[in-house]
Amino acid sequence: MKKLLLSLFAFSAVTLNAQTFVSTTPENKNIILEEFTGISCGYCPDGHRIGQDLHDANPNDVFLINIHTGSYANPQGPGTDFNTSFGSDLATQSGLCGYPAGTVNRRDFTANGWNQTSSSSGCVATTAMSRGNWTSAANLMLTEPSPVNVGLQASVDMATNTLTVDVEVYYTGSQTISSNAL
Repeated sequence: MKKLLLSLFAFSAVTLNAQTFVSTTPENKNIILEEFTGISCGYCPDGHRIGQDLHDANPNDVFLINIHTGSYANPQGPGTDFNTSFGSDLATQSGLCGYPAGTVNRRDFTANGWNQTSSSSGCVATTAMSRGNWTSAANLMLTEPSPVNVGLQASVDMATNTLTVDVEVYYTGSQTISSNAL
């Protein structure tokens, strides 16, 4: 009887800690394209098209986030203020030089010569790139193996305004850093 209970407990512990929705198969990296944009930005529709084309070519691997910030994001009337409270901080972090610009996984592509520059202001971005470089940067990263798979499932309780997010991670390779955080 003790063996049966011990076996049942061991099986239950393994079952409770098993991966439920994240893949355990090694995968390549996904892409988050953060596009800095605004309602009055003349070239931003072309940036949106490039981002959408990139997503359409890789629908399960490319995710788009538009960040309204800067002078092009000034409201044009009632209901047009799409600015976010953190947009200017993200733009500063990226070294943004002009619009539209975007970051691909917030990676610095200086070695590839893809970072955004402005000769008139002397600005050289750290992670921000002009729209013409997004596809090349994304295609490069899509071929890189990811050392960890991350899965998220979320639910919203509208009655209490509560968002619940379940996160699973599964390491498929070795890490180059000593600690990880979500």
